[in-house]
Amino acid sequence: MRDYIHVDDLAAAHVLALEALEQGSPTAAYNLGSGRGYSVLEVIKAAEKVTLKKVPYRVGLRRPGDPAVLVASAEKAMAELGWQLRYTSLEEIIATAWMWHSSRSGGYSQGNSKHSVTVE
Repeated sequence: MRDYIHVDDLAAAHVLALEALEQGSPTAAYNLGSGRGYSVLEVIKAAEKVTLKKVPYRVGLRRPGDPAVLVASAEKAMAELGWQLRYTSLEEIIATAWMWHSSRSGGYSQGNSKHSVTVE
């Protein structure tokens, strides 16, 4: 079981943390997450539902030392930074990623997305 959040929610938390530092807040560490864990199989099934494609997989053993559950409490980030999740469901997260990748079938430099980056 793992806790997944959207990359935009992760970026928003970073912006809020930087703004807090600029306003004189002390350096702090924050956990970011939805507070809900999903199994790998749940992620696969959600991806299949969103993409309408079969995801090939095989079940294997857990890696040695891998914790069974990793779920974050973002209460501190919410209280101190005012951070809130914009994307609250696994299907939303996968759908936005699928749209982004689908619009770039020829590579990451294609597409007219607000997420594109130009490096000089």
